Amino acid sequence: MNFDLTSEQQLLQDSVRRFIDKAYTFEARTALLKAGGSGSDGNWRLFAENGWLMAALPETYGGLGGTLLDTAIIAQEMGRGLVVEPYLGCAVMAAQTLLAGGTEAQKAAQLPQLAAGSLRIALAYSEPASRGMPEPVSLRAARDGDGYVLHGTKSLVLGAVDAHAFIVSAVVPGTQGITLLQVEADTPGLNRRALPLHDGSWVEELAFDGVRVSAQAVLGEPGQGLPALRAGLASGTVVLCAELIGVMEKTIELTADYLRTRQQFGVPIGSFQALQHRMAEMAAELEVARSMLHAALASLANDDAAARHKTLSATKMLIGRAAKFVCGQGIQLHGGIGMTEEYAVGHYYKRAVVADLLLGSSDSHEAACATALQAQLRAGAA
Repeated sequence: MNFDLTSEQQLLQDSVRRFIDKAYTFEARTALLKAGGSGSDGNWRLFAENGWLMAALPETYGGLGGTLLDTAIIAQEMGRGLVVEPYLGCAVMAAQTLLAGGTEAQKAAQLPQLAAGSLRIALAYSEPASRGMPEPVSLRAARDGDGYVLHGTKSLVLGAVDAHAFIVSAVVPGTQGITLLQVEADTPGLNRRALPLHDGSWVEELAFDGVRVSAQAVLGEPGQGLPALRAGLASGTVVLCAELIGVMEKTIELTADYLRTRQQFGVPIGSFQALQHRMAEMAAELEVARSMLHAALASLANDDAAARHKTLSATKMLIGRAAKFVCGQGIQLHGGIGMTEEYAVGHYYKRAVVADLLLGSSDSHEAACATALQAQLRAGAA
């Protein structure tokens, strides 16, 4: 797989970076955080107008017909600006789950609205027991006449604050597999609680207390939702990792600038060999993480399901830990100022800490890698 950017992809990267550098400064982001919510509606409309919400959607459904690499390019630049709008939750995870699992009628009706920014759907799959992984699922969707009644909870729903609807994973008693259902945000019996995360973003906890939906709410076919859910989460994992590449890049840039300007004993502290070594370690971690992201993109394009799952878990584990290391070193090299709310570098560390826990923590994915390796060894021995 060729990871050299085409001229179109280079233009895409340049356009997102110009927006981040000019309109999404640290001061502008701070104002958005103080206002609360999930960012600016104006920014979301601009994302849609520039085609960033439709980059990886087929042209048939109003998209640009691009690939996940295009979405990763956008996310990497957004990571540099710590964008708070729900690009990951709504434009990637929910959209790709709908694309993978929806019927033709469902995709034709909703994907163009997602691409235009007029509809926001959030993916509600995580539960306290699943810890960000797609399974186990305890939320029940019991059959009731020509519909279903939902009981249970979903946690850490990304992009939920301003969502118009949710794609919910559930088990139907008496059947095998996971069923995906679409639930409107204002459905009676759905109780929503907004929760702030450490990095300033917001998620919601959803409680389903007898929420009733029709049979048409099923996404695709009953009991066949796990492959679509895994497809949405795979895209989300790659995009989150790409965002962390941008987070690390910007942290290293901020730290290098600080070391060039901060003086001690009459010279810039960047001239101290010990600090140069630490900067070299940060840069090395970034390049290893970047290579792992490329491996994940190649695996999604070329490997079978089992190999993809293992590679994605390894990618999430490595990049999540690398981002915490790089951003933590950035704070240490800044000294006291790095701990203040008024300085940017600490906010990059907060994002790295939160991102490491989203979509399955590093520890959860390390366990998944170990399980996959054990299964592979048992299969080889047999």
